[in-house]
Amino acid sequence: MASRITPNREFAFTLNDVARLLRTYADQRASAFGITRAQWVVMARLDRSEGLKQSELAEMLDLQPITLTRLLDRLGDSGLIERRPDPHDRRVNRLFLTPAARPLLERLGVLAEELMSTALAGIDRPTVTLMLANLSIAKENLRQAIARKPAVELEKVPEKVPEKVS
Repeated sequence: MASRITPNREFAFTLNDVARLLRTYADQRASAFGITRAQWVVMARLDRSEGLKQSELAEMLDLQPITLTRLLDRLGDSGLIERRPDPHDRRVNRLFLTPAARPLLERLGVLAEELMSTALAGIDRPTVTLMLANLSIAKENLRQAIARKPAVELEKVPEKVPEKVS
């Protein structure tokens, strides 16, 4: 039985596809700067919120702590970030960008504008503004839903997942 494709479901698939393609394109372009998209994301987050604890950054980026540790180690070895002791908790380090990261972040900022100009070509500024506003609402809706941690409604969950049809 074929499921009916609703605009809501089509939106979810398209949004996922756009995000995946944007990540792929960003990976391709970031390699010209000798970094990965993942490293770029870490630096961009730190640029917005320097002094984060590693656990806070891992949660923001939805990364496992060991994965983030490897990224931070590479960025630290490249002289782009530094870990500083937390003045109130000696078990914790705070993360900061180094002065050497600033010129790279400037160049990556230009690249980000180019990436998004490519992705949004043919879409006028008011529409982009409206899309951003609406996506912000969806983001907040999801944050609130996650915070509520709803219980699974058993009567809506199928007892058995159908077997794959060959």
